[in-house]
Amino acid sequence: MNIVECLTGKVYPIEILPVENTDYKSLSKARYFFDWKEERKQEVFKLVMKGQKDILGLVSIERIPAEWRIHIRLLTVSKENAGSGKIFENIAGNLICYVAKIAVADFGALACVSLRPKSSIAQHYIEKYNMHVAGTTLSLEVPEIINLINQFDHD
Repeated sequence: MNIVECLTGKVYPIEILPVENTDYKSLSKARYFFDWKEERKQEVFKLVMKGQKDILGLVSIERIPAEWRIHIRLLTVSKENAGSGKIFENIAGNLICYVAKIAVADFGALACVSLRPKSSIAQHYIEKYNMHVAGTTLSLEVPEIINLINQFDHD
């Protein structure tokens, strides 16, 4: 999995790892848009460039086995990687891909990934990641999950 530097097109390999307790000290709302300390009891993952410690994106998930679904509770990129002036591209896509891979590992062909986006970004998720409206949430199911994994995971 990789991210791309917007100005140069240079590709950087990334890792997605569980957030460690010591990471929460550096996860300010000013840089990551949410109070991530509130997610400590959830499964939280961070995206970093391989060999680096700076966290570029975060995702918090909830597994819902009765529905063969993983729900994305929170998803964010660091402030400098949001919007039109961002430094790196594909941070959110890689995090969603990672969650999709967990869903497939847990639930196989019945896998589903869902999230409840802010209304201002919902259309972006529909267009960029091929998510579908499912009530108040957006979701991905097979085969869209497989397409997303193929798009972002080149390992």
